[in-house]
Amino acid sequence: MSTDLKQAKALTLTYLTPVSFASLNGGDKEADNMVNIKKLTRETEQGPKAYPYVSSQAVRRALRERLADLGCGLSEGVAATQKKGAATTLQDPKSYIDDDLFGYMEGTKGEGGAKGGTKKRTSPVRVSPLLAMDAYQGDLDFGTNYMSVKAGGDPNIFETEIHSGLYRGTILIELDRVGCGEGFEKGELEKSERAKRVSALLTAVQNLWTSGRQSRFLADISPKFVAAAATRVKTPIFLESVRLHNGGLQTKVLSEVVADHGDMLIAHTYGARSETFHPVPEGTVTVGEAFKKMQEWVASYYGA
Repeated sequence: MSTDLKQAKALTLTYLTPVSFASLNGGDKEADNMVNIKKLTRETEQGPKAYPYVSSQAVRRALRERLADLGCGLSEGVAATQKKGAATTLQDPKSYIDDDLFGYMEGTKGEGGAKGGTKKRTSPVRVSPLLAMDAYQGDLDFGTNYMSVKAGGDPNIFETEIHSGLYRGTILIELDRVGCGEGFEKGELEKSERAKRVSALLTAVQNLWTSGRQSRFLADISPKFVAAAATRVKTPIFLESVRLHNGGLQTKVLSEVVADHGDMLIAHTYGARSETFHPVPEGTVTVGEAFKKMQEWVASYYGA
């Protein structure tokens, strides 16, 4: 396994976060005053079960909000230039970190009868949904909205689906595409600025929480275990390999991932919150120390 970070193409991390009581991401159906959470159905030995998840769009939105917390200026939403087009951003990745890291796309109207095209930047930051490892058990929170009561009227009663369990997510950063490529035709960013942007993103991940439904269901979705790697190829090597069995991490699987990707792996690290997972892989450090190592990889890659 090489330690030359200059050869890296990507930084990938897969993380676990336990949530004790939450309604993290709203679904698209509301009936009979029921507020749903998003779920997918998976076949198990006990039959099909529903597993809550936080969509990748919601995770990306949360990352944007945390970048704003860190003082990063964000690209403002603007109306589409075409009729019935979707709202977009200022589309200025050189000036705005979110246009750079998360990309954009807008159809452009052709002139003089010419066919229109597309103005876009493909996101160099790839995000998986934050998927629960534990099935939904049908739990509900009962609520009453007294603010809607008029003289002689009844309060508005509603229920919200809630969930408690462990969630897993993955992020892959294409290091060689941050601050350059699409949208940077007039000149790419200096390597020091590219390093600064990736560093800010890692800080946002380390302190992640989403603003949706947090007034009544405050939840912390920052990593409590993280497996991270700098690789020569762009592949989320830990995406399907961070698993638990009887409450403990399957360390043998993680060891196999490292061995199987040895030629492509430049550096890797594990971080865990103390007393949260048993056992943990050999060499596991604290979550903070693991993110510090990732920050060092970024600095080495860009020469910052």
